[in-house]
Amino acid sequence: MGSFSEIKLFQVKPDKLQEFESLVTSVAQMQKQQPGCLGIRYLKRFFTIDGVEPGEPPRELTKIVKCVKYFSCWEFDSKESYGKAIQWFFDAHGKEIMKLLIMPFDIHCGNTVC
Repeated sequence: MGSFSEIKLFQVKPDKLQEFESLVTSVAQMQKQQPGCLGIRYLKRFFTIDGVEPGEPPRELTKIVKCVKYFSCWEFDSKESYGKAIQWFFDAHGKEIMKLLIMPFDIHCGNTVC
C-alpha cells in the first residue's frame, strides 16, 4: 500500500498574501516534524494554461479576482499518522489561517496511487 496524502485549497484575501505566505512558511517547518510526515509543499497559483499548443508556456495571471489560490500537498506514511497531524494542524493553526481566507479551506485526502 502507498502513502496517504492530503491536498488543501486556500482562497486567500488579496490584502493578506504576504501574511499568509509568511505564516505557511513557518507552519510548513512544523508540519514536516509531525510523526509519519513524508513531505509538505505549498504552491501559489499564479499561472494558467490557455490552450494546448505544443511547447506553449503557461500564461501569468495579471490581476486578482476575489482571491489568490494556494494549494498544499501533505504526505504521510499512513492515515493514522495523518489523523494525528491534521488534529494538531487545526488545534495549532486553524483559526489563524482561516482569518486570512475568503472562505474555509477545502481538504481532499486519500491513498496515493503512484
